[in-house]
Amino acid sequence: MSVFGRRLAVLILGASLGADLMARQQPSAPEAVSLSPVVLAKLSPEWRDAAKHVKAIDQEQQRFLKMSDVVLRQNLARILIRSRAADGFLRSQVTKDPSPAVRLTIVQAMTSNSRWREAEETPTLLEGVVAKDPDPGVSLAALEGLRRLRMRELNGLLAERLSVATGRGDTSAAVAQLTEAQERWIALERGSMLPAFMRTPPPAFSVKPADAPIRVLAFGDFGNGSSEQKMVAQTISTYHQGQRFDFAITLGDNFYSIGMESPSDPRWRTWFEDLYAPLGIPFYASLGNHDWGHPDSPAAEILYSGLTPTWRMPAAYYTFTAGPVQFFALDTQSVALAQKQREWLDRELTKSQARWKVVYGHHPIYSDGNYEDRPDLIESLLPILANRVDAYICGHDHNLQALQAQRGVRFYIAGGGGAGLYEVTKSPRSPFVSRTNGFAVLEADANRLVVKLVDGSGKVVYEDPISKTLTAPSAPR
Repeated sequence: MSVFGRRLAVLILGASLGADLMARQQPSAPEAVSLSPVVLAKLSPEWRDAAKHVKAIDQEQQRFLKMSDVVLRQNLARILIRSRAADGFLRSQVTKDPSPAVRLTIVQAMTSNSRWREAEETPTLLEGVVAKDPDPGVSLAALEGLRRLRMRELNGLLAERLSVATGRGDTSAAVAQLTEAQERWIALERGSMLPAFMRTPPPAFSVKPADAPIRVLAFGDFGNGSSEQKMVAQTISTYHQGQRFDFAITLGDNFYSIGMESPSDPRWRTWFEDLYAPLGIPFYASLGNHDWGHPDSPAAEILYSGLTPTWRMPAAYYTFTAGPVQFFALDTQSVALAQKQREWLDRELTKSQARWKVVYGHHPIYSDGNYEDRPDLIESLLPILANRVDAYICGHDHNLQALQAQRGVRFYIAGGGGAGLYEVTKSPRSPFVSRTNGFAVLEADANRLVVKLVDGSGKVVYEDPISKTLTAPSAPR
């Protein structure tokens, strides 16, 4: 048996009977098949020919049939951007498609896809769009993409300089100067002018006494005002009435599509306060990629903390204790790149004397869903978490997942807060996956930490109890 197989066997044997039974009862994932003739008939001949290689499950194809022609082409563009066979087609459609919305989607897909960002012809292609596209929104999106590409090159130079300083043993003050500059340049690459005092985390703080058991709500990918967001919010409220939460954590993509424009944005009321303030608990938030969309959004979300008892985000990343748990909120949009944040996390984990340690943020390290694994986070973040953190919980994939532990860390995804759902495929390493709206619940006392995944109807669809032998606290490293 392979090492992976032996680990899987240990996982299954060690799981509780209830969790094992739920995992066994999951239906097999539906098979993705070529687009049906009726879906293809909605497309022009050029798009029809390109879409012949697209596969989707029947449920997704039924959604395609209900979309307008423009929205259908936008969805197909996001799928085709991953296929090399479609490269030539997309290069032509970014200038030829009659819909500005579709051209904009192609530009955004190109600049967010690593393969396209690294292609030599991408800058020239974007320059042509900037100069000639008749729609100013498409032109400006292409210009923004170019700016990020060129800022990324400069950031690469700074990363090389930092590596040299670290490798030759420069003074800690010199390395600190470079890491501080790197964090600022990463923010500039995103188009944000987040001040340094908003990027600097406060000292660890406490929100519940160390001997208090806690129950915590966790979810991400929610703020869009949709009926699904409202449905999940109502389910959360009903659950709260029976089993009260002490506080909540958000897993990023708090507000679509580009975050908040200011602390007084009217959507704070309609997309957040009206739905979640009635719970009467604070929300300790983390940033997602959409929260970085507008240049002022990260600052708006941090500053809003002073205007309400419900929202708490003291910095882009921070840590706090609650009962027997220490929580570490990350800005995963930059954690793979920013050495300063990783060094902070390493120090705070080393200092922590908490019984349980939970790290949360937006992007998955591992996923069996739309976004798959993140090699950069596996390389840069996982070694810091390994055998020190009990659980890593995140969003980004719009579904619910529980994944097999790696290097002592359990992984959960709760990105079903209201945004459009993503497909997910069960694999041997995923005890539970489901393309459904919902949220996670974390319950902890001195003896065990329990993570539950709850679907949009309020049903607990997966439960993972974690326990460990009590030992004397280890000395700081």
